[in-house]
This record gives sequence, C-alpha cells and structure tokens, in this order.
Amino acid sequence: MAGLMTLADLRAAFDAGEIDTVMVAAPDMQGRMVGKRFHAAHFLDSGYQETHCCNYLFATDMEMVTVAGYASTSWAKGYGDYVMKPDLSTLRRVPWLPGTALVLCDMLDHHTHQEIAISPRAILKRQVARAQALGYQPMAATELEFYIFEQSYDALRDGGTDHLTPVSAYNEDYHLFQTTKEEPLMRALRNGLYGAGIPVENSKGEAEAGQEEINIRYDAMVTTADFHVITKQATKEIAHALGKSVTFMAKYDHRRAGSSSHVHQSLWTLDGAPAFLDKDAEYGMSALMRQYMAGQLAHAREITALLAPYVNSYKRFCVGMFAPTKAVWSLDNRTAGFRVCGDGTKAVRVECRIGGADLNPYLACAALLAAGLAGIEGKMDLEPEMQGDSYRKADAREIPKTLRESADLLQGSAMLRAAFGDDVVDHYTRAARWEIEEHDRVVTDFERQRLLERG
Repeated sequence: MAGLMTLADLRAAFDAGEIDTVMVAAPDMQGRMVGKRFHAAHFLDSGYQETHCCNYLFATDMEMVTVAGYASTSWAKGYGDYVMKPDLSTLRRVPWLPGTALVLCDMLDHHTHQEIAISPRAILKRQVARAQALGYQPMAATELEFYIFEQSYDALRDGGTDHLTPVSAYNEDYHLFQTTKEEPLMRALRNGLYGAGIPVENSKGEAEAGQEEINIRYDAMVTTADFHVITKQATKEIAHALGKSVTFMAKYDHRRAGSSSHVHQSLWTLDGAPAFLDKDAEYGMSALMRQYMAGQLAHAREITALLAPYVNSYKRFCVGMFAPTKAVWSLDNRTAGFRVCGDGTKAVRVECRIGGADLNPYLACAALLAAGLAGIEGKMDLEPEMQGDSYRKADAREIPKTLRESADLLQGSAMLRAAFGDDVVDHYTRAARWEIEEHDRVVTDFERQRLLERG
C-alpha cells in the first residue's frame, strides 16, 4: 500500500531530499509511542539494525515516574538498557510531519536479544502465535473515539482544563453538517493515515458534542494494534498543528458520553477462510466462534483491567450512554458487553464493547485472544444469548465497577497466568495498583467544591 516503504525506498527518498528524519518508536505500557528521531543518513547506515533505550520505559506511569515495585527493573538494578529492534515491515512515510518516516520496534533483552516478556507488542505476538499453532489467524479492528477541543494543548496547560470547549455545541452522531466544521482536522487525519499506509475507512461524528470516531480496516491482530497506536499519535500531532487538542480519556466529563475503543475480532484459517462462519448454524456462528466467545465471557471480568486500565476508565460504564455494564453477549445489541455483528456472512465476528479509548491495543487484544483461545482449548459451551435491554438484567454478569476490583481479578487470573506468565500478570497488576495509589492520595476539585464550605 502507498506509504509503506522498504529500506531501498527510504534511501531513494533520502537521496531525493524528501525524507531526512526517521522516528524509531515502540509502544509503551500505556500504548504511547516512545523512542528517538534519527537522522535518515544514520538510520540507513546502521540505525535500521538496532538502537537502545532505558529499560524504565516499561516501568513508568503517565508522568514518566519511576514507579517502585516492579521486578523487571528498579534503582537497585540500575535501570539498564533494552534493545529497540526496528520491525522494517512497519517502515512508512509520515505525511503530516515534514520529511519524516516512522518505524515500530520490538524490545529485546540487551544481552540475550530475546523479546522482553512484559513488552505489550511481545505479549500480543505470543498469543497470536498460539492461535496460529492451532491453525488460525486472528483478525481485528478497533474503533477509536475521541473529543476535539478548540483550545490547543499549550493553552490547556497554561490556562487549566476547567473550561474545555468542544469544537461543536451539540450531539453530532452521524451529523454531516456539524462534522463539516471539523473537516480541517479530520480530512487531514484521514488523508495522513492513508498516506502512511494505514487503510482508513471513514470517520464520523459520535454521540456527543465534539466527539469523533475513526475507523481503520480490519487486519491481522498485531498490525491492527500498530495501526491503533499510530492513529492516536497522528490525531494528536495533527490537532496540535492546527491549534486544537484532542483527548482519548474514557470519560473526560461526567455529564457527557465516554469514548470507547470497541474491538472487533474473528479467526480465519491460515489459508484465508472465515473460521467463525457456519452458514447452517444460528446467526452463522460456527462451533469455534461459540467456544471463542464462551471463553471471553467466562474470563471477561479478569481481563477488564487490560481493557480499562485507569481509575477514570470505570466512570464510562454507566446506564444509557452506550457503554456496557454487563459482560453478556447478544446479536447486534449495543447494550451488551459483547455484540455479535455480521451474522450469517463471512464477516461474522464478535465486538467487545468494554474497552475505552484509553486502552493499550496490544494488551487488550492479547487478553481477548487469550480468553478466546481458552474457550477453544477447553471446548467451552456458550451461554444463552441475553436479549433486550442488558442494563436492566439484574442477574447478569457485571463488568467490574472499579479498577481496584479489576486489579484483584487480574492478579488472581489463572487463565492469564497460564497464557502470559506470572511475570507479566504481576507487572500489569502493579501498574493498576499504582494508578489506584496515585488516585487515592490526590485531593480533587470535586472534594473541595463539596466539602470546603459545607463540610
């Protein structure tokens, strides 16, 4: 696809004066791209082979705090290096930045050159390998929602976030006139992604003022996660260039709808046939698909911490705003945590609606795939479909209500420990508990407004 490059393409673009900078990036624990900018001459000379970074990149929080309690690295261990190994299949132009290309990296041990077990990309790659060993290729697509604000990031930093101004004044769900006002950003985003070799399908207004959704064509699961992190980076960079800002917070305002990242999934055979399709079965769902979904439902609560990784994430789960509160399945029903889409066609798939726009796509896809494979390997039976308004089903399986609850379930998950390893589960449990600790110690505006005078 246009936008993707080989090393020879990069050299030709460098010689022609078109590209002088290569961003060498890896997804971190939070799903952000971290790394370095290389002069293209040095990248072509040797940087394409490997570079190095501090191993604290998989042991920090959003503020890049060196968090205590991780087994992988610490002050006592000296915070050494990881190897960043460029995956040259991801080398691409970055049309929205002048003279720039991008390549994603795998993180390797400095001494053994083995992939780092706690690396989000490595975690997903291992689960994909499990599926491939069973004869299946996992496919996925993520729908990514976000809000656009009139203020720039610099203005918000200097003036505070008390008076965020969405770019529109009313709900713009599917609204073509209102989203015309957002086209300077959204058109640049669609065309930029396409020019970077990312098969963007469309954008649309979402269910709130200033809320947009961007959709990328489904692909192999690791590639989809790569698309996701590049898309988030592109959205922020293009918004910044236009004097706007965006947020991927799951819930930026309690009065407004949250932002999700629904994950669509299916398995295909290694020779390209839809393994989830059985045209003679109910809804066209094969026995394999039913087992896969049974595993996801059985383990839905214990994987939620990897779909909703922050305290804020759980404020999105509320009745009547299209975010689920029940981990049940239903056909084409947006009140359920798991929705069957494309029934009776080769596109039959399961959409997990639990994750917010704040998720790390590698961890979310890995957790969903691990749960689905557990259902296949255990030949689990799929529970009956939940029909109607799932919000009102008092006896239905609840999505955890807090990160504290989710962290406990993650820590105790035998399925994830078998799939990921104890070191990975312990690492991301520590990440969740750190978020809780930080939240617990902070005094909020809500508390001051409620208690300063009245308390």
